[in-house]
Amino acid sequence: MPLRFLALGLMLAVGVVSGTFAQAQTAGAVADADRRVVSLGNLLQMEQVIELMREEGIENALALETEMFPGQGGPRWHAVADQVYDPMAMRDIFDAAMLIELSGDDAMLAEIEAFFASPLGVRVVGLEIAARRALLDDATEEAAKVALDDMMAAKEPRFGRLQAFAEVNDLIESNVMGALNANLAFYRGLAEVGDLDETLTEEQMLTEVWAQETDIRNETEEWLFPFLALAYQPLSDADLEAYHDFSATGAGQKVNAALFLAFDAMFSKISLDLGRAAARQMQGQDL
Repeated sequence: MPLRFLALGLMLAVGVVSGTFAQAQTAGAVADADRRVVSLGNLLQMEQVIELMREEGIENALALETEMFPGQGGPRWHAVADQVYDPMAMRDIFDAAMLIELSGDDAMLAEIEAFFASPLGVRVVGLEIAARRALLDDATEEAAKVALDDMMAAKEPRFGRLQAFAEVNDLIESNVMGALNANLAFYRGLAEVGDLDETLTEEQMLTEVWAQETDIRNETEEWLFPFLALAYQPLSDADLEAYHDFSATGAGQKVNAALFLAFDAMFSKISLDLGRAAARQMQGQDL
């Protein structure tokens, strides 16, 4: 579950998601599916994951003040960042998207649940969260990069295994696309409130966002592999291979795709709201 994209899309409204699904299922089936998806989120320790994303996101939002309206945000902008990264709303969007993506195949959902409830599944989730939290510290992140450089210089087989894991889970491409979607949503939020020039069309916004693709890809790779090396360092080669093997199964591919779609929905909503709020701030409107 090593997801990241933090850049400034697919907006899913929880009410729409629930209504669409309800048309196709009985009330009892919806309740059961919802319960199982929430249970899976708990196995993935989503409360802790979202809290980390909230911490990272608020820091990112506060950096916007320096870039876009230095010295003008203050406590009001801090309050906006805190509101935009509301953990309950983030979890609602996550659960709603996962419900759509994972409903309808009880056998596959059971396979996903079985892996993440297993000793290895519990362990890898814990290691991923611990590594992500550790990398919030700049010194730890730099040390992780140095350790990865040493691993590559020594041509250790573990690096090849990490590359294979990243590839089977499509971690680079999915993170890049998620970040691009979030950035586009931010531009749309700015334009909606009127901060951007009225002549800036949707096509021009897309051009602006795609111009960031190379930088985002480089940043993704620079963060991802030190993260993987740090997170899975305690795992034996056999355990890492078992995690890779699960990721290559239909269930592994399904849950990985669902996770990226769920986080894409979450970050796109957050970025849209940040764009709107940033535009209002620059225009002196009430936030």
